[in-house]
Amino acid sequence: MTSQDIATQVADFRRTFNAEIGPDLEAIFEAEQAHLRSLGVPADAVRVGDQIVDAALLTPTGRDIALIDAIGASPAVVVFYRGAWCPYCNITLKTYQDDLLPALRERGVELVAISPQTPAGSEKSVAAGDLEFTVLSDPGNVLSRALGIATEPSVGARGAQLELGFDMADDNVDGSAEIPFPTVLVIDGDGRVVFVDIHTDYTSRTEVSLVLETLDLLELGVV
Repeated sequence: MTSQDIATQVADFRRTFNAEIGPDLEAIFEAEQAHLRSLGVPADAVRVGDQIVDAALLTPTGRDIALIDAIGASPAVVVFYRGAWCPYCNITLKTYQDDLLPALRERGVELVAISPQTPAGSEKSVAAGDLEFTVLSDPGNVLSRALGIATEPSVGARGAQLELGFDMADDNVDGSAEIPFPTVLVIDGDGRVVFVDIHTDYTSRTEVSLVLETLDLLELGVV
């Protein structure tokens, strides 16, 4: 079990990362994060009470699978992340593996993580976190667009990434730089969204405790 919450792990990582990349690149990334926070959650983003939309996704082996089939008829937690290249995503998914998945298994709740990266990228995510839950690709961000959570990095941030030797478009199925806002949905057994947590600042993520509190309320029939 992870001894620290996600926010603490992210803070520790950022101190090391910022020291490595230097103040100029740090300033670019921090400016992007501040801008994203100022924009807020899109007005057309998925909301509590919505019925989850279906979409054609890909398994890490490249097999087609519908979202509805992946989550099944039981309650499910669906996580949208940017890709295996994103250290904040890797911290989050590993924490969910260690701290969230065991509690979900006790409750009979599915855990599914979705990104726009290629199936090979999904395999990298699984390997990086020793993930035992379902990890899928959303080609062309069709699902994240339908949920109103698709975005793209700023020109400055993409330039900084290229300076660091990385282009996220190389990892996406459609070759674009489009990615989802980090998002967690809890879906009940009827496909209704009962919890939404969208983080426009990609360094901030949904803590395990918040998901479990929602599931407790769902079991009590409160949500």
